[in-house]
Amino acid sequence: MKKSWKFISMLCVLTLMLTALAACGGSNSASTTDESTKATDAPKDTTTVSKDIPTLVWWTIGGQVPNNFSKAIDAMNEYTAEKIGVKIDIKVASWGEWDTKINTIVNTGEPFDIMFTNSGKYSKQVAMGAFADITDLVQSESPDLYKAIPEKVWEGTKIGGKYYSVPTYKDSALTQYWVFDDKYVQKYNIDINNIKTLQDLEKPLRAMKAEGKNFYPMPMTQGDGLNGFFNEYDDLTLGFPPIGVKADDASRTVVSVLEQPDIMNNLKILHGLYQDGIINPDAPTKTEKDKGQAFFSAQAFPGAEVSWQINDAVEKYTMFQHYGPIYTTSTIQGSLNAISANSKYKKEALKYLELVNTDPKLRNMLAFGELGVDYQSVDGEKVIERTSDTWPLAAYTQGTFFDLAVQKGAPVDQWDQVKKLNDAATSSSILGFALDISDLQTEVANCQAVWDKYKYEVITGASDPEKMVPKITAELKSAGMDTIMKAAQEQINNYFK
Repeated sequence: MKKSWKFISMLCVLTLMLTALAACGGSNSASTTDESTKATDAPKDTTTVSKDIPTLVWWTIGGQVPNNFSKAIDAMNEYTAEKIGVKIDIKVASWGEWDTKINTIVNTGEPFDIMFTNSGKYSKQVAMGAFADITDLVQSESPDLYKAIPEKVWEGTKIGGKYYSVPTYKDSALTQYWVFDDKYVQKYNIDINNIKTLQDLEKPLRAMKAEGKNFYPMPMTQGDGLNGFFNEYDDLTLGFPPIGVKADDASRTVVSVLEQPDIMNNLKILHGLYQDGIINPDAPTKTEKDKGQAFFSAQAFPGAEVSWQINDAVEKYTMFQHYGPIYTTSTIQGSLNAISANSKYKKEALKYLELVNTDPKLRNMLAFGELGVDYQSVDGEKVIERTSDTWPLAAYTQGTFFDLAVQKGAPVDQWDQVKKLNDAATSSSILGFALDISDLQTEVANCQAVWDKYKYEVITGASDPEKMVPKITAELKSAGMDTIMKAAQEQINNYFK
């Protein structure tokens, strides 16, 4: 999952924005235009368009494209062309540019066929008309895909009673972990069994500061802040942390999250850590994380640290659970692949996503890259060993984990453990509810603009919350927050009556 995975799901969240749509009404298919080929971040020789075999444009998120990217995609295309008569042109937006890039594509109507999206973007993009309604099509054209994903997970993607995306069935219930480079756990005798809260983290992180003035035990970037910071509040799929419902609140009351006592207390702790050099001073402006971190927070699952260790060249990460598992609509919407409303290859796109979610060979090629270069097979398609850390695509964005190989070193029953976490998960008091923003787009856009202006200062601990929160709240109210909260409460009351 994420470090990417981590920063993901992270939270996936908070990200995000959007607007106009008129352009989405364009008629061009991404698969057949020179424009789409020119726009790609991937090497171009993977995009050769066949008159007989459609090549779908799939926008996703990831790292820097390596030299062997084209060769790896060619191998996938050779396989899928024979299997289902479809090829793919994968375009990769970097972690730092994804928000801006995806917004631009949707707002300008740039052609595409499949797009990775998530909670916070999804409902807005659906409201803008960017994605196709696949409610009937997914069952008629890709029945194996429909059957492979539990009904509860499909339900979590619904907006207005319809499916507009294919959910990634994985650690669909949120489980949050603290993660330390193990060498610091050993050196500072960190008692991981007694760290449950942000306050509990202060002692070991402050001890680790002894490494030096320029050593920052809790490194952050502007996009991430402390991953999972707002987990205890269901964000109504709005992707907007200042408004939410406490996940265990049986009364389902919509609140101003930043003003809640528990959030304010944690913001104060975060600010103290920033002031004392535990967090890097450039956190509010830093866009890309460094490889290898002394500590980080991640939404994860058993064995996830194996990939992070390879990616970060860290000998061992020690991670331990401190929150969840819990289902919210947003956790289910943490990874989705939607099909363009303007794609002329909607059926082909569904067939491709069906294969991704049911065929271990394609799943492994997407997740791990070129066989023999980026990874080696250890036990067929069941266990692999990564031999390179350069493959850029984020596996959590692509398809289910449950047809994916485990990596050598991870528990062989890793995916069974993830399924158990899903099965054991509690549910948010508003699970299944997704805020309909059709009549709130102006207020949502205005409030998002206010939050975007201040969020990096807040989520990295750079600003004093006792001064900043009242300022942000006042501006949010002027931007329409009260209108959103009132409408959200009415919708929740109607949904659960």
